[in-house]
Amino acid sequence: MTPSLLRELVPAVIGVLVRRGADFASAEDAVQEALIRALDTWPDDPPRDPKGWLVAAAWRRFLDAVRSEASRRDREDAVDAEPPGETVSGADDTLRLYFLCAHPTLPVSAAVALTLRAVGGLTTRQIADAHLVPEATMAQRISRAKKKLAGLPLDRPGDLTTVLRVLYLVFNEGYGGDVDLAAEAIRLTRQLTALSAEPEVAGLLALMLLHHARRASRTGPGGRLVPLAEQDRSRWDTGLIAEGVAVLQTALARDRLGEYQAQAAIAALHADAPSAEETDWPQIVEWYDELLALADTPVVRLNRAVAVGEADGPHAGLAALDGVPDDVPRRTAVLARLRERTGDLDAAAELYATAARAAGSVAERDHLTREAARVRAVRQEP
Repeated sequence: MTPSLLRELVPAVIGVLVRRGADFASAEDAVQEALIRALDTWPDDPPRDPKGWLVAAAWRRFLDAVRSEASRRDREDAVDAEPPGETVSGADDTLRLYFLCAHPTLPVSAAVALTLRAVGGLTTRQIADAHLVPEATMAQRISRAKKKLAGLPLDRPGDLTTVLRVLYLVFNEGYGGDVDLAAEAIRLTRQLTALSAEPEVAGLLALMLLHHARRASRTGPGGRLVPLAEQDRSRWDTGLIAEGVAVLQTALARDRLGEYQAQAAIAALHADAPSAEETDWPQIVEWYDELLALADTPVVRLNRAVAVGEADGPHAGLAALDGVPDDVPRRTAVLARLRERTGDLDAAAELYATAARAAGSVAERDHLTREAARVRAVRQEP
């Protein structure tokens, strides 16, 4: 049974669980756990009825989760009924769990995936989407990480760089995804900033605050996506912006530049511009050059191409885009925008439509579909 065939069974198995009374989210989580078990056991002992096996395993996992949740509520009710005792610290162990999951025996990719699943609260599908890998691949990665840690003493905290990466991924999922985790990621990063003098910790906090400051303006009625250039800047949280800039300046003063500080500097330049037209794009390009020296990734190159196109014109942006692989998410949308600005409306309309079909969310798909329609309308004007 190959991973692709397993994935084909997932919708049907989820449907069975939902018909039995599970809500969709719980059914999805239960099926993911069953898939992990299947990937572990089926190669040596394949079942005669794969779908029936998955239904049974997922239903047992769902019932276990329901019982566990009921037990948890009973414990909380019992605690609430107890008379108040002496005052205890309000601190929690969540940050410590992040470090323990980032165990030094695990590869960074496995530690990140396990922490996101076990502590961050993300589903396997969300983690796979964030890493641009198939869901079954991510399920295997998490399963292997769990097995590797089984029986090991969790007394060796992991690498700070791994924890920062996990916190940023949790923030990004909360900022643009289905689950609101952004505030929790900011809270934990504040705690970490108070405990660490590492400039990159402060850089990450500044980056989160500056992005979070624009959150209210990122969507319109009905969840409609509002691009940065069209956002109502009066809705930006100036308090968060001021705090983010102050935290960033403190980090930069330590003269140990890292990628989160560079990204925060770019976000600060966007936040400082009174309007989209007044954005200091040449300086943003300079910061992207600094970021490339620290983290030369396709996503950084894609964002730099956007900045170059704004600073030096669409043809320069297209030249910069040539260095970005074709399969990088949102590359086609950037190419469409640059083609439109060169006056090639036919190509731009087709590219917007292609990008819409590959969009990672409904809001993004609808936005790109509207862009394609807008360019076609302009093209047909006399």
